[in-house]
Amino acid sequence: MSIAELPLTDTVPAGGVDAVRAWVDDIAALTQPDEVVWCDGSLGEADRLTKQLVAEGKLIRLNPEWRPNSFLARTDPGDVARVEDRTFICSEDESDAGPTNNWRAPDAMRAELREVFAGSMRGRTMYVVPFSMGPVGGPISQVGIQLTDSAYVAVSLGMMTRVTDVVLDLIDAGQPWVPTVHSVGYPLVDADGVAREDVPWPCNPTKYIVQFPETREVWSYGSGYGGNAILAKKCFALRIASVMARDEGWLAEHMLIIKVTSPEGRVFHFAAAFPSACGKTNLAMLEPSIPGWTVETIGDDIAWLRQGPDGRLRAINPEAGFFGVAPGTGLSTNRTAVQTLWGNTIFTNVALRDDGDVWWEGLTDEPPAHLVDWEGNDWTPGSGRPAAHPNSRFTVGAAQCPSIADDWDAFDGVPIDAILFGGRRGTNVPLVAQARDWKHGVFIGATISSEKTAAAEGVVGELRRDPFAMLPFCGYNMADHWAHWLEVGEQLGDKAPAIFQVNWFRKGDDGRFLWPGFSENARVIEWIARRVEGTAGSVGTAIGRLPIVEELDLAGLDLAEADVEALFEVDPESWQAECDLTEQFFDRFGSRVPAALRAELASLRYHLRA
Repeated sequence: MSIAELPLTDTVPAGGVDAVRAWVDDIAALTQPDEVVWCDGSLGEADRLTKQLVAEGKLIRLNPEWRPNSFLARTDPGDVARVEDRTFICSEDESDAGPTNNWRAPDAMRAELREVFAGSMRGRTMYVVPFSMGPVGGPISQVGIQLTDSAYVAVSLGMMTRVTDVVLDLIDAGQPWVPTVHSVGYPLVDADGVAREDVPWPCNPTKYIVQFPETREVWSYGSGYGGNAILAKKCFALRIASVMARDEGWLAEHMLIIKVTSPEGRVFHFAAAFPSACGKTNLAMLEPSIPGWTVETIGDDIAWLRQGPDGRLRAINPEAGFFGVAPGTGLSTNRTAVQTLWGNTIFTNVALRDDGDVWWEGLTDEPPAHLVDWEGNDWTPGSGRPAAHPNSRFTVGAAQCPSIADDWDAFDGVPIDAILFGGRRGTNVPLVAQARDWKHGVFIGATISSEKTAAAEGVVGELRRDPFAMLPFCGYNMADHWAHWLEVGEQLGDKAPAIFQVNWFRKGDDGRFLWPGFSENARVIEWIARRVEGTAGSVGTAIGRLPIVEELDLAGLDLAEADVEALFEVDPESWQAECDLTEQFFDRFGSRVPAALRAELASLRYHLRA
């Protein structure tokens, strides 16, 4: 079967390992690799592949005294980030993709892909990587197989997922699986048999990251970078999984998960959705500033949530590793993340120190006197350019994070007590507010936004909408996603978690941040936990329930009374203007916006006037 003949129905791949082998043979016939290697996820396999990559000049082994079993990769300068304009949702009906996704007709896209994938792996090895997202065999977990001609991707999958041939046993027993295909698009032999030399970072100027929701497939071509190539991450775990979740009654969300323990020993689990640059990693690895409280990490990026046998919403982190942004991650901002990277890490596009270790902006207060930058050029503090690419990354196993919780990979997931939504807002949004109920919480999630802070992003101060922090990652119409959340809330009934909105970035009239953030965010987490257990009071407002300020632990912060008041100020006039912007945003989705969210907007306007 060629790519043109792959099914265009809403069937999920089945048929056991024989179907897998037939599929692998079909893709190999299309892409024409020299060799096909089936991966097992073993340490020996990872060692062989990294040695191979070092020998090929694709990885640089770091000084083992400073960073054992760790490597540096330098990408092609044109392959450094997600390519959202080349990311497609190929649903049968264009309206199912919605106005915030790039849509292409499935049959037309398959024809294009057939052309670029034909012979794309000539001269290369095709790796067959069976992986589980979440604990192998768990009730919330899913499995998939990635075919790739990149050993770097195969190694990265071994860190980010649970790669094991047990997945093939599960498939043989009837478990559905997600097929994903990836090629860097740089064959070493052309159609006439003429060979060319490999390069340290093979890629192609033409790129496709394509999701087929009905058939639950991912096809990626031309990029070797991150989520473009590690297809288990955003492509499967969010774009395809969100469709699976909609169809099967669960949630696949761009959320961290933390475990919070009070001084009395009560345990809470919170899930939280934050757009980029809004404090997500810092919360996932929070070191509380207030005594007696601990915060442990379960996941830093993605959560899958399903109602458990007890009726409560339970969640897993489907990933086995962290793929984090390096710049800005330092001992003063996120010590836990830095400690996680002591070894067994792949760094991509950071700078290389003269002693064989790595560095990036924000790692230390003072830069080294000399570095080799991410493009392989000499660098000094006077060079006038960043040493590490602004989107440089680290890939590392979650298990070696010092703050990892003992139940981070719980087979059945962890029960979720509260859901948090946050954006970067200098105005309007208070430090913390609790939704009145689930519907109001969904309205908050649907209207999450951040203020643009640089001219490159558009008009400074204009709102950048990112509902549920899922705008680039939802595999179907965003308004239908909101409707699905409302349906899940009805399923959960009185077992539904409480929902909160947080904002660490409120500013005063003089432009100062009013809240210190970082470890002090534990004071907000404390109030949320106390609300969940029913021991903290609140004040009703038009936008939700706010803390009784006297019940907040602000001891030692030396916050001016006026600043505290400003952190919780609700200005009716500016909120009415925000309602107008929300209505404009909802209008993009037309009649698909759930009536319940239109009603929440009308209610907000009414209460603001009152």
